[in-house]
This record gives sequence, structure tokens and C-alpha cells, in this order.
Amino acid sequence: MLGFLTRPLHRLLSLLCPGLRLPRLSVLCAQLRPRAMALSSSSCKLPLVAVCQVTSTPDKQQNFKTCAELVREAARLGACLAFLPEAFDFIARDSAETLRLSEPLGGKLLEEYTQLARECGLWLSLGGFHERGQDWEQTQKIYNCHVLLNSKGAVVATYRKTHLCDVEIPGQGPMCESNSTMPGPSLESPVSTPAGKIGLAVCYDMRFPELSLALAQAGAEILTYPSAFGSVTGPAHWEPVSS
Repeated sequence: MLGFLTRPLHRLLSLLCPGLRLPRLSVLCAQLRPRAMALSSSSCKLPLVAVCQVTSTPDKQQNFKTCAELVREAARLGACLAFLPEAFDFIARDSAETLRLSEPLGGKLLEEYTQLARECGLWLSLGGFHERGQDWEQTQKIYNCHVLLNSKGAVVATYRKTHLCDVEIPGQGPMCESNSTMPGPSLESPVSTPAGKIGLAVCYDMRFPELSLALAQAGAEILTYPSAFGSVTGPAHWEPVSS
């Protein structure tokens, strides 16, 4: 399913809606800030940004196939940048499976995405990769890593989620991201892309406005919160904060 929307850059968000049964792609026409409108309207083409929504499973190759189809469709429509959600790579059944399926940034799965970016000639925001970091052997825990690839497939930025989601869900028990995940040590400076200057964050980070203010003050024009909120946490967190 394809939708066409026009929104200001700072309102573009990449998110995952777990309740969706079909993958969806929204292609957004990014509205440039007034200072970027020096060219006449006839000579200035607004960039297209694709926001891809998927329902991930533990099957990494099937998830890649689904994401690749959406990215190729985005490229066909002329998008310069495609956003994939948090946990685009997989959603496991438990913490043990999460750790078992995780990979380093130099692993096979991310190489497939770098090839995809080169093939399609567009930037990719990989919203939450289950990363085995350099401290994997010591910690046996991973990072929730937002990876930004350019159109040549090079990794231009990585941000490791700072605020982990440890909450009690009524009727479902605890959700403890920290059981398998380490918090990231720092913010990443905003990155210039064909769609504007992007500030990287992940999901539960949106609950902490200081992060958004720091990115905005550093020059970010787009704040990204790729998310994997559930049917309970979505209405409780995403909807009130993003509205």
C-alpha cells in the first residue's frame, strides 16, 4: 500500500506499527526550510522520503526480503532516502533468541543492506539493528543501533539507543529491554543527507526531550524515532508524545 503525504522535515518520523498485517510504504515530499528556498520554485525539486512499515519476525531473511521490496519500490518512485523501523532485522520470541540472532555491524545481514543501498542508489536509515558490539565477549549483551547508510552503501553514522525501555505492562508483565541490551554511551551529531540534516534517536528516546533539544540545537532538521511499540505501549507512549 502506498500513500503520498506532504509534511515539514521536522515532522518526518520512521515508526513500526506491530499491529499492521501488511507492509506499507509512505512516500513523503519533504518541505524545505525557508532558508533553503533560494532557488526559484521552477528549479527546486523537493526531495522524496520513504517511510517503510513492516511487521518483523524471527526470520531474518524473510524480513530482509520484505524490507528490500519496499526499498526498491521507494527507489522506483524517486525517493532519496528510505527509513526502516526499529527491529527491522528481526523480532525474537525471547531474550535468549534475541542474543542468538544478533550480529556485528560487519556481519552478513548489514552487508546485504549496504548492497541494497548501492543497488537502489538511495540512503537508508536502519532504525534499530540488534548489534553485537566490540564488548560482546565481555557483556554478552547487544546494542539497539540506528545505522545510517549513504547511497554508496557506506555507514555514515551509528547511534546506540540511550534510553532502554524497562516497563511494567498491565496484564502482560514486565518488558525489560535491559535484559539483553546495553545503553549507548553518547549522542550522534546530526548528519547531512539529501533530504536534510538528520538527528538519530530510537523509540523510547522520545520520552526524553533533552535528547531532542540537543539534536535540534546541533542543527538537526529531521528528528527520527524509529519504533517498535506494541499494542499497549504504542497508545501509552507514542500517540501522546508525538501528537
